[in-house]
Amino acid sequence: MQLSGTDLTYVLLGLGALGAAALPAIVAKRPLSAPMVFLALGFVVFQLPVDLLPQLHPVSAGPAVEHFTEVCIVVALMGAGLAINRPFGWRSWLTTWQLLGIAMPLTILATTAAGWALGWAPAVALLVAATLAPTDPVLAGEVRVGEPTDAEFDEDEARFALTSEAGLNDGLAFPFVLAALALSATTATGWSAAWIGHWAWYDVLTRIALGTGIGITFGRLLGWLFFRARSKALRLSEHSEGFVALAATFASYGLAELVHGYGFLAVFATAVTIRTAERAHGYHRVMHSFMDQIERLLTAAILFLVGGFVAQGGLTALTWQGATLALLLLLLIRPLIGYISQHPTAGARRERIVTAFFGIRGIGSFFYLSYALEHGHFAAPADELWATVIFTVLLSVFLHGTLATPVVAYLDRRHRRTGEPAGDTQGKSPTRSTVPAQAVPCS
Repeated sequence: MQLSGTDLTYVLLGLGALGAAALPAIVAKRPLSAPMVFLALGFVVFQLPVDLLPQLHPVSAGPAVEHFTEVCIVVALMGAGLAINRPFGWRSWLTTWQLLGIAMPLTILATTAAGWALGWAPAVALLVAATLAPTDPVLAGEVRVGEPTDAEFDEDEARFALTSEAGLNDGLAFPFVLAALALSATTATGWSAAWIGHWAWYDVLTRIALGTGIGITFGRLLGWLFFRARSKALRLSEHSEGFVALAATFASYGLAELVHGYGFLAVFATAVTIRTAERAHGYHRVMHSFMDQIERLLTAAILFLVGGFVAQGGLTALTWQGATLALLLLLLIRPLIGYISQHPTAGARRERIVTAFFGIRGIGSFFYLSYALEHGHFAAPADELWATVIFTVLLSVFLHGTLATPVVAYLDRRHRRTGEPAGDTQGKSPTRSTVPAQAVPCS
């Protein structure tokens, strides 16, 4: 009997699922992360002399890459929104607004300028900057919040800021990707401002408002349905069905996209609004646990394939400009801008440094690049752009994944030793979260 590629796929899927379940506990408290392991496994497996392994290429498989990563992101956003314990507000989320309103635009601007100075056309430089804008702390799970708890202020400022930032900037990066598409359509190699007016009122203001509005409205409806419906059959919180969170994810995302709003914003807003409806209810933990399991499976698959693509020569198109930009972004641009954008009252200096440094790049970047290449044309080879983005993500996964555990452990020891609050913008003193962060997910 001859072994087929389908048989091998089943084997890899089964082993990957087992690994996604076991690795978080294995790598816990070590300077190692599960994403690093899955990337390495993919690289090793695709180096084997086995003819049954497929040839991977994100350019030829653009639509598949776009939709696969899209599903992973929306699942991660729902899980992140359900996990945040802190009540939504201007003062309580101050660090988040600073990272989104100041750090992200300035990071995109600085990265675009660097790419332009390195020789890329303005539209290409803006595309790379926008693609690498979303932070993805879940790829180093120790720096995000854990599962839902009853306490409203039990997250330290660094974990909360990185989780809430990632939950919102996956959607807020979209206008900048669309700006790159608009600029490229106007002039492939030069600069023009003809597109800015339509982009500002429609792609920025209108679509952000639609996505956020749909998310909040749908979240309130689901919050009433889950916790307050008169019919017990409709009061889904009493049934403890975790997959309801998946239904909420796809429905809110689809509704927002149907009216041309940003679906990523809608999903996160839906999750936060559901959490607000009945903050201390145990059903949030049921839904979060279900989404976390799906997220780990999807992330494991994506990172395994990325490792395989690298093994097949995916980085051969990497130029010195792309490598230089990745180093500048991760080691200089994001840490510096991330730090100066945070007001001193947002948290202790050490936590502001951690928040600024762990601007992790991840699977959201894969989605945005595949989306842009499917919907426009740029004055740079697609292989070069993919190599730049994948190199940046690889560097981020290994750099931040190695440092996350010892850095966060240091912060935890400091807080326990000094007894100082972990970070509170409302004058309250939160306690440290004793819930360990999950180790593998994807936005």
